[in-house]
Amino acid sequence: MVQTPLNVTDQLGRRVAVPFPPQRIVSLVPSQTELLFDLGLGARVVGVTKFCIHPSAARQQATVVGGTKNFDFAKVAACQPDLIIGNKEENYQEGIEQLAAQYPVWLSDVADLPGAQRMIKQVGLITGRAPAAAALATDVAARFGALSAVGPPEPVAYLIWRKPYMAAATGTFINDLLARAGFANVFGALGRYPEIAPEQLARAAPQRILLSSEPYPFKEKHIAELQQICPLARIQLVDGELFSWYGSRLLHAADYLNQLH
Repeated sequence: MVQTPLNVTDQLGRRVAVPFPPQRIVSLVPSQTELLFDLGLGARVVGVTKFCIHPSAARQQATVVGGTKNFDFAKVAACQPDLIIGNKEENYQEGIEQLAAQYPVWLSDVADLPGAQRMIKQVGLITGRAPAAAALATDVAARFGALSAVGPPEPVAYLIWRKPYMAAATGTFINDLLARAGFANVFGALGRYPEIAPEQLARAAPQRILLSSEPYPFKEKHIAELQQICPLARIQLVDGELFSWYGSRLLHAADYLNQLH
């Protein structure tokens, strides 16, 4: 197939010349790997990370090129990619710069739902799946638009890590979804992913504490220790993928957020 360069701007404002349509794609972000497969591009995905668990076929048919923050550059090279798709937050700058010196690297930067919708459309554009991606983004918008308010925002803490505790705060995709689900983040005045001391959590007095399944795999056994810190809070385990995966998994996120109430 004849490829001609498609000059695009990624979500970091970087100009990237992508051979169009790309035939050998390496995806360094789990949620974007799933998106590529859902856009019908699975056969073109030749490299993924060890965290790209959806769909299950991704790691079976493509080369696993390492983690999201430690690439195996030799394995990437063996994939002979004509497009690498990454993300500002999930990947690491030094590794991305090294890859970008040799291959077209398109980066996303997603901090809220509109940013996710733009990412979906832009990935569709650069891979030759623009109509399908636009339809998917429209579907996501419609589902979130149907989220119903159930009263005043409920004060919440969303924990992503233990020892030390870390929370999702302002400027994160998780924080945006919390607001859309009718929650008020008690750590909304803090930036990104702050460490939270137990006494700090107690002072914040969230009515609900959500324990994410990723990146730290919170389990039932951790509820008791949080209950000692915030005895009046309702504490529950939540599916971290539905709060933080900003690709096609968003099709399922709105219903899940609605059910939390």
